[in-house]
Amino acid sequence: MTDSIPALQAWYGGTFDPIHYGHLRAVEALAREVKLAQVTMLPNNVPPHRPQPGASSLQRKAMVELAIAGNPLFRLDIRELQRATPSWTSETMAQLRREAGPDAPLAFIIGQDSLLTLRTWHNYEALLACCHLLVCRRPGYPVAMKTDEDQRWLAPRLARHADELHRQPAGKIYLADTPLYPISATDIRARLAQQQPCDDLLPPTVLAYIHRHALYRQP
Repeated sequence: MTDSIPALQAWYGGTFDPIHYGHLRAVEALAREVKLAQVTMLPNNVPPHRPQPGASSLQRKAMVELAIAGNPLFRLDIRELQRATPSWTSETMAQLRREAGPDAPLAFIIGQDSLLTLRTWHNYEALLACCHLLVCRRPGYPVAMKTDEDQRWLAPRLARHADELHRQPAGKIYLADTPLYPISATDIRARLAQQQPCDDLLPPTVLAYIHRHALYRQP
């Protein structure tokens, strides 16, 4: 790496309600493919496009901390948890861009499901002006966009090789060939509500925390 090009920095946002192996293992595979030295977990407080999480901000922060403890790939950024307003990704990445400067390569990690609806996101063009998008595959979602217009929009923005992400600060969308992990937080919450086992779905420290604090149980 030359002195003039900083390392590619990546953030991974979500409610993490709860964080599970589908999150962690997909990002670990992505990091190997794209050559990321570190990924910053970015839990949000008020998601703009979905119901408020079942666990509190502090509980979800604690679960992320437990899940990534001892893994040097991950670190935690709690700036969105400290907001009372909706967590618009474009605004968060604009703030991170100001902090990093104009030349640092920055990226935000999303799933294929999010890419399919990206053009409905708040200020999505401004988001791409701030960072690259790294897209992990998701079970049950197609690899093509929903409409021909969306596909035409996507085509010139695609990065054909991961090296492109390291050479420019923003603007590219990379479709990663990550494994499919058929795990969802919705399914985990449903299983926990029915007192079904989830040992193979999330880290044991996170599961122990959930049981200790009686999270996701039926009222």
